[in-house]
Amino acid sequence: MNDYFASYQYLAFDRPSDRVLRITINRPEKLNSLPWEAHGELTRVWLDVDRDPDTNVAIIRGAGKAFCAGGDFGMVEKLTQDYNRQAEALREFRELCYNIINCSKPVVSAIHGPAVGAGLAAALMADVSIAAKTAKLIDGHTRLGLAAGDHAAMIWPLLCGMAKAKYYVLTCEPVSGEEAERIGLVSLCVPDEELERKSLEVAARLATGAQRPIRWSKYALNNWLRLAGPIFDNSAALELLSFNGPEVREGLASLKEKRPPNFDYKV
Repeated sequence: MNDYFASYQYLAFDRPSDRVLRITINRPEKLNSLPWEAHGELTRVWLDVDRDPDTNVAIIRGAGKAFCAGGDFGMVEKLTQDYNRQAEALREFRELCYNIINCSKPVVSAIHGPAVGAGLAAALMADVSIAAKTAKLIDGHTRLGLAAGDHAAMIWPLLCGMAKAKYYVLTCEPVSGEEAERIGLVSLCVPDEELERKSLEVAARLATGAQRPIRWSKYALNNWLRLAGPIFDNSAALELLSFNGPEVREGLASLKEKRPPNFDYKV
């Protein structure tokens, strides 16, 4: 394995076929929820993928029963208390998406189980997203008391239309893999037992294709996302502003206590 990937703690790497790098979010005992350091790794890994001469295509997946359960409670709590951490998070929130957009090499996501928060951002920003039928995609920001700032304002309307995007993002209703394919939120949906095989098949096809034309086509198509950059930047800033409000404290407490949140007050 190239030295570019030797320092990662929360991401595991293997090469299932020639010139294909498979990245596994590797915290299965916590449903691959992300502490602060893991969020940083998921942000910067795309820079290393881009410069790695041995990689033509990357696959992103999760270990165990989930793709990724999003940021862990400790990370969220720290962001409600630390202005410097908020400023750093704003940079990371933006760079997670922009680093995938600007990575010259195609990214394939293999989505199973829950996919939430920054993990969902990586899954849906991938160039080819493949979901298992029982996958559960959730943009849970408003349930936590935050504005939806990871990626949704930029890409969901392009993928599934404004009406569906608003419904799922504002209500936090889970989207199954099957429904995600039906509305255009993911590229493909396959039976759970076929997810790994299909992701490897797609990655191998891309890895052995005409590399410059594939990469240039990705670049051109992603100009749609670059045009939506100001929308995304605004949503990320509003999410960070939300960390200073009362809603996130109630949202976090309700999740810890496994009860419905009480957001019943006037604004």
